[in-house]
Amino acid sequence: MADYGSELIGNDPKIKTLRQLARRVARSAARTVLIYGETGTGKGLLARMVHQGSRRADKPFLDINCAAIPSGLMESEFFGHEKGAFTGASERKIGLVEAANHGSVFLDEIREMDPHLQAKLLSLLDTHQFRRVGAVKSTHVDLRFIAATNKVLLSEVMAGNFREDLYYRLQVVSLNIPALRERGDDVLVLAQHFIERFNMAFGRDIRGLDPETADILRKYPWPGNVRELENLLERIFILEDENIILPRHLPDRILRTVRSGARVIPPAAEGAVTASGGFHDATAEFQRGLVMRALQQSGGNQQDAASLLHLSRHALRHQMQKLGL
Repeated sequence: MADYGSELIGNDPKIKTLRQLARRVARSAARTVLIYGETGTGKGLLARMVHQGSRRADKPFLDINCAAIPSGLMESEFFGHEKGAFTGASERKIGLVEAANHGSVFLDEIREMDPHLQAKLLSLLDTHQFRRVGAVKSTHVDLRFIAATNKVLLSEVMAGNFREDLYYRLQVVSLNIPALRERGDDVLVLAQHFIERFNMAFGRDIRGLDPETADILRKYPWPGNVRELENLLERIFILEDENIILPRHLPDRILRTVRSGARVIPPAAEGAVTASGGFHDATAEFQRGLVMRALQQSGGNQQDAASLLHLSRHALRHQMQKLGL
C-alpha cells in the first residue's frame, strides 16, 4: 500500500470527487465496498480512509491479502478452528474474521480468493454468521467488508474465475481509483509530498524538482502508479547527493520513454496485445476490455454502460453479441 498520508493526496477533480464519495460511503450503513484500481494506485489507503471515516474507526481494521495465504490454510486462518478439528489443531484458534468483530476487514486481491472460501464468504455476507472449522454452532459478527481488485471483476465472472453471486453482493457500492497518468499535475503534488516526507526520514534538505525533471515526471505514463513514483524518489534520496532532483537522477527507462515518445502499456491493457496472434484479435480483445470495464463500472446496467461508451443500448448489445459477451 502506498503510504502517502491519511487520505488520497491530489488536486485533480477525479481525486477530489473520489475523496468526497469515500467519506459518504464511510458514513453510510453499507456492509460491503468494492474498490477498483490498478496496482500501486492506493487501494489499501482508500480502504483505511473508509474505515477511519466510519463509526467503526475505533474498532479493528484487518488487512488480508487473499493471494498471500495458501489455499489449504485460508479457511482456518479466515474463520479459525476448534481443538481437534484436524491433525495439528491442538487448541482452539480465533480466526481473522472473529478478531475483527465490529470493525472492518479489507480483502485485498479478492479475485485470488479460493472458490471454496468465496462460497463461505457469500454466506457470511448474507447471514453475518460463520462457523469455525470443526465447530457445531455458528458465531455472529458485525463487520464491514472492503474488497479490492486490479482486475475487471465482471470479466473474471464471465470467465468462470469468480462467483457471480458474490460479485453482485460485493458490487453494491464501488469506488474506482484513477491511474496516476489520468490525474494531470497530481504527479508533481505527490512528488513534493514524498520529498518532504523523505527529507524528514533521511535527515536531508532536498528542495524539490528541477524544472526539466518536473516536465519529465509530468509526461511519463507511470505504469506502476503512485507506488512507482514513491519508490523512485526514495531511491534518489538514498543514492544521490544534490539538494535538487535533476534529470540525470532519473532511471534511463523513464528518460528513454519520455524523450522517444514511446507509449507504456498500462497493466490492465497488457493482455490485449500480448495474448493475441494478430491485429484483429488484439482489436477484439481491446474492445472486449472496454465493454467489460463499462459494464463493471455501471454495475451491469447496460443502459448506463452504453452511455459511458457513447453508444446506443442497441449498439452495445450488438457489440456484446459480436464479442461473445
